[in-house]
Amino acid sequence: MRARSVALTLVAVVVGAAVCLAADAQMGTWKLNEAKSKLNPGGGKNNTVVYSTAGDNVKVTIDGVDASGKTFHSEWTGKFDGKDYPVTGDPIADARSYTRVDERTLRFTTKKGGKELISGTIAVASDGKSRTVTASGTGADGKNMTTTAVYDKQ
Repeated sequence: MRARSVALTLVAVVVGAAVCLAADAQMGTWKLNEAKSKLNPGGGKNNTVVYSTAGDNVKVTIDGVDASGKTFHSEWTGKFDGKDYPVTGDPIADARSYTRVDERTLRFTTKKGGKELISGTIAVASDGKSRTVTASGTGADGKNMTTTAVYDKQ
C-alpha cells in the first residue's frame, strides 16, 4: 500500500511538472512574420525561434540571417532568472539573460564580453498565437538600433 502511494505521488509530480512546462506561453516554435515586423534596416533577423525544455532548464534555438546575409544557428540554455548564460553561434553576442515578468512576458539582455548590447521584451499575445519582440541597443554595425519583430506560433 505504501509503495503504491509513493508511486502515485511520483506520477502526480511528474505529470504536474510536465503540465506546468507545457502551459508556458513561451514554449514552442515561433516563425518571423516579416509583414507585421519593423526590422532594423540592414540588420540581421531571427527567422525561427524554438523554446523547449532541457531538464530543468529552457533551451532557446534560433535560426536566422546576420547583417551580411550569412545564415546562423545559435543556442542558449538556462533559466529565466535574470542571470547570464552562454550563447553559442550568435553572430554578435556571447551571453544572454532572460527574466520572467509575468506568465506571458520576458525581459532579455544580450552581451558581448560582459558589455550589454541589446535588451528588450518578449510578449506573447493573450491568445498564444503570436508574440512580439521589442529590442533596442547596439547592432552588429555599432550603431543604435530599435526593432519590433512579430512571430507566429507554429
